Amino acid sequence: MGFDALMRPAHLEFDWGDGPHRFALPIKQLRELQERTGVGPYALYRRLLSHDWRADDLLETLRLGLIGGGAPPVEALRLVRLHVEGEALVPNVDPALRILAWALLPDPGAGDEIETDKKKPKRRRSRTSSTSEPFTETAS
Repeated sequence: MGFDALMRPAHLEFDWGDGPHRFALPIKQLRELQERTGVGPYALYRRLLSHDWRADDLLETLRLGLIGGGAPPVEALRLVRLHVEGEALVPNVDPALRILAWALLPDPGAGDEIETDKKKPKRRRSRTSSTSEPFTETAS
């Protein structure tokens, strides 16, 4: 497995507004986001999580996330005006959190795609002191 196979994509893509869009917050957009919101990116993430956000926290995270994902600035502004301004703001909290998490956390969403197979035997340590069979199969 090569190094590239271990790297996650540089952007996040999900349905928002009128369909699928790419979002990313590279350092340039993170710096602008902290300038426009008055707090660092992790403080903004915590503010969104605690439901103590401001309208511009959402608007700017989405706009700059679109730009970082490759949208031209004019298009990003148009999309935010269309899907955020004049609409209910609360439905945009989760997308803003997803965008920030993608930029800040090492593996946001880890486990979302992990499937569990309950019929698969679990391994546990044997209670015996035998060194020849340190593990036993059990069907739990």
